[in-house]
Amino acid sequence: MSPLLRSPGHAVRGTYVPPAPVREPRVVSADGSLVHVEVFGPEDAPAVVLAHGWTCSIAFWAAQIRALAPDHRVIAYDQRGHGRSPAPLGPLGYSPKALADDLEAVLEATLGPGEPAVLAGHSMGGMTFMAAAERPAFREHAAAVLLCSTGPARLVGEATVLPLPKSPLRRRLTGAVLGARAPLGPVTPVGKRVLKYGVMGPGASPEQVDACARIVHACPSPVRYGWSRVLEAFDEEAGLRAIEAPTAVLVGSADKLTPPVHARLMDESLPHSLGLTTLPGLGHMTPMEGPAAVTGAIRDLVTTYVVASEAAAAEAPSVVGAAAGSGASGAAAPAATSPAKRAAKTAKESA
Repeated sequence: MSPLLRSPGHAVRGTYVPPAPVREPRVVSADGSLVHVEVFGPEDAPAVVLAHGWTCSIAFWAAQIRALAPDHRVIAYDQRGHGRSPAPLGPLGYSPKALADDLEAVLEATLGPGEPAVLAGHSMGGMTFMAAAERPAFREHAAAVLLCSTGPARLVGEATVLPLPKSPLRRRLTGAVLGARAPLGPVTPVGKRVLKYGVMGPGASPEQVDACARIVHACPSPVRYGWSRVLEAFDEEAGLRAIEAPTAVLVGSADKLTPPVHARLMDESLPHSLGLTTLPGLGHMTPMEGPAAVTGAIRDLVTTYVVASEAAAAEAPSVVGAAAGSGASGAAAPAATSPAKRAAKTAKESA
């Protein structure tokens, strides 16, 4: 067999080699499906949850994991059928509900009661957050959210992968291309050029293109097709508006799959938008193309909405004790709120 056919689904050298996890908890979703999860970094560090996009895997976040793990607990998981998570057994396993179920299972299995975390989602990972926005576990744990290169609806209609004017014809042709059943085959120079044109910016380095190609080509064709049907019909504008946590939006200016029109809509629609960041010249694969910018955005959210929130929670008992000691014996203690709700309240008051 050709060595190309045995290439792993991730980079084998350099910045994008996935680091080894500290542990791999067993997580089972609502319908019994197994979800592969990897945890990195110290157990007592502030938590970050990473959700990758269509045709990707945990390896897609290698640069963020490597940079954050020294002082964060990074939780990353493979979406259904991607990486080491088994493929759905039937068509019902491909749905926005399934995405939300899997995320909720991951949050419940890896975070303590009321524990705040920053949730960062790329492409279908961001769409997962929209689908899960009203789930109890999402609202309990999402102290802040980062939406990278994603969109809430009309994904195929707005995509500019094909250089044609916006029209019903372009939509049909784009749907046919993105929903093709044919295997992508081994990673070749031609395949990498095609992938770079479709999902990366013109300045993407050979190392970035190679790492991305290895990940995307490793996604099984039936899984790629199954989720393409979900994305074509995806409409979670209501879910987007239901995200209560402070949310930052990030997009590459050269993104053809989820162009900046989606990012602008999300920034305008989110109840607690922290603003839109556009990375010049970058394509759809922003965590790989602009690793420092994406990692920095995650780190800023952790500092503001997790670390500061936990510090405020730690101070609360001493404040209550001081009030009790001052003779206010008949006063009731203030009601406890989760760190995520405190962070959202702080952001709303400062807006």
